[in-house]
Amino acid sequence: MQTINRKLTFPALFAETLQKFPNRGAYSFVDETPITYSQAHQRILAVMAFLEKLQTKPGDKIAILSHNMPNWGISYFATTFMGAISVPLLPDFHPFEIDKYVEHAGATILFVSKNLEYKIQDIEFLMPPTIICIDDFSIVKSKVRNVKFDAQAVPAKEYAVQENDLAAINYTSGTTGTPKGVMLSHKNIAFTAIQALEIHHVDEHDRIFSILPIAHSLENTLGLVLPMIFGCCIFYLQKPPTVDILLQAMKSVKPTAMISVPMIIEKVYHDNFIPYISRSWLRRTLYGMPSMRRRINYMFGLQLKKKFGGHLRFFGVGGSSLDMTVERFLMEARFPYTVGYGLTETAPLLASASPYHTKFQATGHVIDGIELKIANPDPITGEGEILVKGDNVMQGYYNEPKLTKTVFDKDGWLKTGDLGVLDKDNYLFFKGRLKNMISLKNGKNVYPEEIETVINSFHYVDESLVVEQKGKLVALVRFNEKEIADNYVALRSESSDYVEKRVDELKLELEEYINERVSTFARIQAIISQKEPFKKTATLQIKRFLYTENG
Repeated sequence: MQTINRKLTFPALFAETLQKFPNRGAYSFVDETPITYSQAHQRILAVMAFLEKLQTKPGDKIAILSHNMPNWGISYFATTFMGAISVPLLPDFHPFEIDKYVEHAGATILFVSKNLEYKIQDIEFLMPPTIICIDDFSIVKSKVRNVKFDAQAVPAKEYAVQENDLAAINYTSGTTGTPKGVMLSHKNIAFTAIQALEIHHVDEHDRIFSILPIAHSLENTLGLVLPMIFGCCIFYLQKPPTVDILLQAMKSVKPTAMISVPMIIEKVYHDNFIPYISRSWLRRTLYGMPSMRRRINYMFGLQLKKKFGGHLRFFGVGGSSLDMTVERFLMEARFPYTVGYGLTETAPLLASASPYHTKFQATGHVIDGIELKIANPDPITGEGEILVKGDNVMQGYYNEPKLTKTVFDKDGWLKTGDLGVLDKDNYLFFKGRLKNMISLKNGKNVYPEEIETVINSFHYVDESLVVEQKGKLVALVRFNEKEIADNYVALRSESSDYVEKRVDELKLELEEYINERVSTFARIQAIISQKEPFKKTATLQIKRFLYTENG
């Protein structure tokens, strides 16, 4: 097991970077001049001094509700440098969730961005006694009088932050409907960030494009803390990250690395590549030949790299499974993608692989420095629950000792609740969530995520969910009706109800497609067209519990 001979606290690691790269760019909005690490350090000190005047003490909880911006990281590091505890809140949280988490954490201060102040207006009387606008550090409300932010101030006290001190309480919006406050120490997060370097090397010359919410554990560790440790420059958008805006911004930033959820690259694939192939009879014919398909994918991959700024060396995908058709395209396109697996409870990375060293549909190899095993593996399939130990494993759930006890076994292994398989190369294959497993009357167990991966690889499918209804396996499927309508225009069909008829045809084709690719006992017995988008968590995972019979 690799040993890290550094003090794993944010202030210690930032101090190392400051000494090495004081004049390198640290944080910036797209198309603006980055502030340097030296300037960022002064701003952090000023916010620490500001928090001191607001009577903040080590151990106090300070919440952040903001879209990505340089001041997000400044506020996060100022909080943790003085031994206080950050409570990151996802921008997509509902007001009642924000209220619940802030109250549960006992936050004394809330940083909120101007464009999210509307979310606390109706519950402001339940909010912490001090609210600060993160955009300019002006006070929205406070019981402490005559306090203003001074950009040149420095803290009056020194703080001795230790590795096992709590750095953050991350509230998950999980798909179960029962969010929990995950307690992560400085060491938990910093350890994961440093070990991630084995997946992809970064240094002070890298430009990181941050598009996932920094409050998300994946972006927080790999998109904020990791770049800080290695002196990278991080760029943020000031607009909602639609695909068109992202592609335009990447031309400007020319990022070398970024992290995304599958939906973004899948949308680029469906909106750009699929029309390119489908609108030409010759291209459709050639694409049906394996050797030509690989050639076409490679050539389009060159164009895709240009669309992403032309300098991208790392495109990490996490949060949910990557569509198998899209992944095959990315592999053949020689696009520098990689898939990661982890939990908020593990800060979060557990497995990943370097670009160009991925295995199809694998989440990657287990990262160095942690222990991971499969509990009670099935003698035939090798499937079992994923258990982990290591310096990245959380301290527990905040104020939930009984719940914490249930997720650790008697030997101290964290029970992830996920099913997986390890191959001979120590690559992990994620199979699904234990709680999502469907036990059929014939005694067989079905993992809906595996079937959904097959469904989502079918043309015209946007997203899907496999559930049990009255003892039968049913697929709820949302078809891409825009793509179908575009095809209708291309075919110059005269039928006004072309889309509806085509969906009916596709349901029959899809059922056959699925049942040819899954085990006999896992065959789908009905497909229901889902007209509206599925309701999702703030991290874009479908809220499965809303669509089950027991939901």
